Amino acid sequence: MKVLTGWVQGHRPWSTTAKVTVAAVLLGLTALDAVLLEHLPSARAGLVVGCAVIVCVCAVPVERVSLTVRATVAAAVSWTVTLILITDDDPVPVVGVGEIAGLLLLLASVLWRGSTRAALVLGPALAVACVAVPARDADPHEWTLAFSLVTGVVAAFSLLLRAQSEQRVRDLDALRSAERRALARELHDVVAHHVTGIVVQTKGARFARLDARAADAVLESIGREAEEALSAMRRLVTVMRRAEPASGASRAPASGIREVREMAAAFASDDRAVEVAIEPGLEARLPADVAAGIHRLTREALTNIRKHAADATRVCIALSSAPGALELSVTDNGRNGAALPERARGGGFGIEGMKERAAAMGGRLEAGPLPSGGWQVRAHLPLTDDVGAARTS
Repeated sequence: MKVLTGWVQGHRPWSTTAKVTVAAVLLGLTALDAVLLEHLPSARAGLVVGCAVIVCVCAVPVERVSLTVRATVAAAVSWTVTLILITDDDPVPVVGVGEIAGLLLLLASVLWRGSTRAALVLGPALAVACVAVPARDADPHEWTLAFSLVTGVVAAFSLLLRAQSEQRVRDLDALRSAERRALARELHDVVAHHVTGIVVQTKGARFARLDARAADAVLESIGREAEEALSAMRRLVTVMRRAEPASGASRAPASGIREVREMAAAFASDDRAVEVAIEPGLEARLPADVAAGIHRLTREALTNIRKHAADATRVCIALSSAPGALELSVTDNGRNGAALPERARGGGFGIEGMKERAAAMGGRLEAGPLPSGGWQVRAHLPLTDDVGAARTS
């Protein structure tokens, strides 16, 4: 089941090499049919081989022609030829291997990747077409049971893959919603912090006798707090527009860069060194909500290392800034994790959750193996101009 889940998670559109390979195999089977049926009258042989060619062409994935159209044409042609041959008064051996292979491939594609309506309508039509092909033969009994069993196995396996894919989509949706709600709660806490600071300073200024310089300092501080609150509120609104209402979710204080250092120290062991390289002064300049996001991304990256690269002896956490940008990278030298296929190491929900969090913060996240060995998670996040510019001042 784990192998099956990994296959579903790593599913990608057909590559050109895969299309050429499928087309070559189907063409070879059709040519074999032509050779085996050369003893038949030319009309019947041409009908069977022509049907096989059409079905096999429809079975090859083509982006410009939808799967529903290709499956409909193949089923209609196969059924038409079957009806013509079974009504013939002089039945002959006319079972086509190429046509069966094409119908089975279309059946699997429709049941696995087709729409619900296509699976309900075209699935049975293609399945019965596969089973009906032996009815054209002079002695269909020896073929009918075999084709029925093969069709049943293909249909069951395809439906299982479809169920796995749909469950993964539901799990990813739930994960994304949870990440958005968590980020929204953290941003809310940050906004409340800034607004509280504004209120305290405003009330204090009302009762204190301040000279012009002190009043200017207080007003500057209030303005700075207001700008921070406004920036965090904008990010909050962006996330809340995409999030579902939270119900009874637990609340915890937002963590930051200090907690990143503590987490790195706890992750280190006698067999694993953890280096933390954070740009000097960056911790004090980062908005609290951005720091909380960095903490969450780092935590998920370390969890990914623990799960997939337990043999790693060195882990490096780097955080740096540039004008308008912030970059976080978590790198390990694990050989076992780097040797895994990319979908096996990055196909779980941890990477997806990190990508969702980075996207909600207005940035992006990349994860993959390094040419020199090991694995790297790299996040690029936006920063306000004043935070990024402070690096060069």
